[in-house]
Amino acid sequence: MIQYLKYNQGSLTVDKTYSKDCCWVHITPDLNSADVETFAKEFEIPSDFIVDSLDIDERSRYEVEDGVRLILVNTPVLNLNDSNNNEAIYITVPVGIILVEDFIITITQKDNPIIDKFLNDRIKNFNPKDKKMFVLQLFHHNVLHFLDGLKKLNIKRNLIEQELYNSSRNEELKQLLRIEKSLVYFVNSLSSNELLMMKMKRTDYLEIRDLEEHTDLFEDVIIDNGQALEMSNVYTNILSGTMEAYASIVSNNLNKFIHRLTVITIILMVPTLVASFYGMNLQHLPLSGNKYAFYILIFVSILLGFILIWFFRRNQKID
Repeated sequence: MIQYLKYNQGSLTVDKTYSKDCCWVHITPDLNSADVETFAKEFEIPSDFIVDSLDIDERSRYEVEDGVRLILVNTPVLNLNDSNNNEAIYITVPVGIILVEDFIITITQKDNPIIDKFLNDRIKNFNPKDKKMFVLQLFHHNVLHFLDGLKKLNIKRNLIEQELYNSSRNEELKQLLRIEKSLVYFVNSLSSNELLMMKMKRTDYLEIRDLEEHTDLFEDVIIDNGQALEMSNVYTNILSGTMEAYASIVSNNLNKFIHRLTVITIILMVPTLVASFYGMNLQHLPLSGNKYAFYILIFVSILLGFILIWFFRRNQKID
């Protein structure tokens, strides 16, 4: 679907056809190849720019061709396609930003909450006619969305850890793995976004070097992106340490259980051995003619069991 947006008196209006008043065009993924080619020819845009923006595996980068500029930046979205709760909670998808002479084009492969904020006019001082500021604001809110996702993942990790202290169910471990996968997406995307922004700043790709307000915002975005990347690395390391520690705890508990089971087996083996001798169909066994033989054997078996318990406790083999 293609939305043509106009900006009048501080509000956005949407049309289904293009007009000269249009300052922003937003494209969502339900386009076939014929629609892509038609749109690209109509506005003299390389069709590869649109196709690359719809590729979920595309990395953050910028490109210039025939005077048209493309920016691809990765953004976090909730993974709504995970029906079995085995995949990452968050994944990252690219947003394509195409800068042409008269307007700006954004392209998303999935419904994107960051773009939705702009479409619903929930961004302060947003004016799509200022294309450079639009790009910087999109970068800014993208970083904020990363930070918000990181905080939610960290809260979820803390809650799962508290549950793991009281239980050892596989469900909690699966949730930790989902968080770990999400953090991998975050680290990779934030790293590529940081490289993108550093290159854009160095080459003055947006031509904002003499615009103080734009330059200050871009600096803040780069700093916030670095903070988000650092937080992602810290949370990843904490989670890895937690998983390793929990694996060690499980292994240690298993060793203790096997040790106790072995001691109990040895303690029960001696009375069982005594009883097995008297289970043989043989003559001249001790106490075979004694009418109290059964009670004596029971007493001896219990006594041997207690002696073994005392021996193991003395040698700290059992708690």
